[in-house]
Amino acid sequence: MNDLQIAIDCLEGHTICLCKDGRTITSEKRGIAPMADFISEQRDLRGYSAADLIVGKAAALLFVKAGIKAVFAQTVSIGGLETLRRHGVPCSYGELTDFIINRQGSDICPMERAVQDVNDPDEAYLRISAELARLRINR
Repeated sequence: MNDLQIAIDCLEGHTICLCKDGRTITSEKRGIAPMADFISEQRDLRGYSAADLIVGKAAALLFVKAGIKAVFAQTVSIGGLETLRRHGVPCSYGELTDFIINRQGSDICPMERAVQDVNDPDEAYLRISAELARLRINR
């Protein structure tokens, strides 16, 4: 069984599962928080495969920044899929959607909005980090 299939099989009960050489990393945090945290902790994720519940452009850019080699998304946005393909990261998915919506279901996800005009993973990470900080302050 390959790493992507192991990650997919281990996704149940988690929001994300990463796998490399049979070793897995999981999280139950919502949204893009797990990947943002992994990057801020400077975890070496190069060569891991990822299975995630929802992948939009913001998550896709974080996967690229982290060096993820393959992605499965239960739901992926067109922007997320295009971003992964543009950066040569294979992506399989269960459902394709136009965009990722916020948790209230009333508008586009704030992380998606933060990176809508960004294609550079490093700049995306800075914008995502700033937006996460802003949202935490406003809670």
